[in-house]
Amino acid sequence: MKRRTPVYINILIVLGLLLVVFYMFSQSSDFLTSRYFLGTALISVIVVFIQTAIGDLIENEKFKKLTDAEKAAYLNETKVPYFQYLWNGAFKSQGEKEEKDILIDHGFDGIMELDNQLPKWWLGLFYFGTAYCILYISSYFLTDFAHPYKEYEQEYREQTAAISEYMATVTQPTLETAVFSEDNVEAGKAVFETNCVSCHGEGGKGGIGPNLTDNFWINQPEKTLFKNVFYMVDNGSKNNPTMQAWGKNGVVNGFEMQAVAAYVYHINQEQAPITEAQGGAAPQGTEAHWEK
Repeated sequence: MKRRTPVYINILIVLGLLLVVFYMFSQSSDFLTSRYFLGTALISVIVVFIQTAIGDLIENEKFKKLTDAEKAAYLNETKVPYFQYLWNGAFKSQGEKEEKDILIDHGFDGIMELDNQLPKWWLGLFYFGTAYCILYISSYFLTDFAHPYKEYEQEYREQTAAISEYMATVTQPTLETAVFSEDNVEAGKAVFETNCVSCHGEGGKGGIGPNLTDNFWINQPEKTLFKNVFYMVDNGSKNNPTMQAWGKNGVVNGFEMQAVAAYVYHINQEQAPITEAQGGAAPQGTEAHWEK
C-alpha cells in the first residue's frame, strides 16, 4: 500500500494551480482580492479535505486486509518525514529480490532490462508541464495572455500615462536653470526635425530661416550660444514673426527646449559649418562672440 500525500501538500498544490490559472486569465494581481478567487480557493480547500477524508476511509479498509508484516512495514514507512520519503523514493535502488520481480524476460549481450517505474519527481514535472501547456494554450487563444502585440499596446499606454504624469508634475528647465549636456543632443535632434527643419533646413543649414551652423546671428539676446538658442525658442524673434515663441505658446516644453538648444550648440560649435558651397544658406546678422 502506497503512502498518501499529506493534506497540506495537496492544498498548496491546488492553491498554486489556482494562482496560475487566475493570473493567466486576468493578467493582474488584482484577482487576489476578488471574491471569485477567494470563493474558488475556499471551495477548493473544502474539496481537498473531503477528498482526504474519503481517502482515509479507503486507506483504513485496505490496511485491515494487510498481513501483520505488511502493516508493520507500512507503519514504519509513515514515520519517515514526507519530504525525506520523497527523497528516498527518488533515489532508491532495488535489492536482488526486487530486481527479479521487475526483470523483463529479454536481454542482449548479457545486459538485462528492468521494468522500473519512472521517478515520482519526473512524473510530477511531466504532469505539471502538460497541465500548464493546456492552460497556456487555452489562455493564449481565449484571452490576451502572452499576446505580444496586445501586451506591447498595454505597456505602451501605461508608459505614456506615466510619462505624462511625470511631465505634469516635474519642474521644467527654464532659461536660468537649463544646462548643456551631450546626452540631450539626440533628443534635441528629434525635436529639431519635428519643429524646426522646415525653416532651418536639414542639419540646420538654413533655408527660409537662417543658417544655424555658422557664426552669424540675427538675434543675440544672451551671452552664451546655448542660452541664446533656449531664449529664442522660448520667446521667439521680434525681428521675424515666423519664428514664433515655441515655449511661451506651449508647443514645446522646457525639456524639449533644453534638448534642441543642446543640438543647435552641437551643430554650431562641435561640427564644421555648412557653407554656401555645401548647400548652406548665406550668413545673416552679425558675427557672434559667445562666452564659453
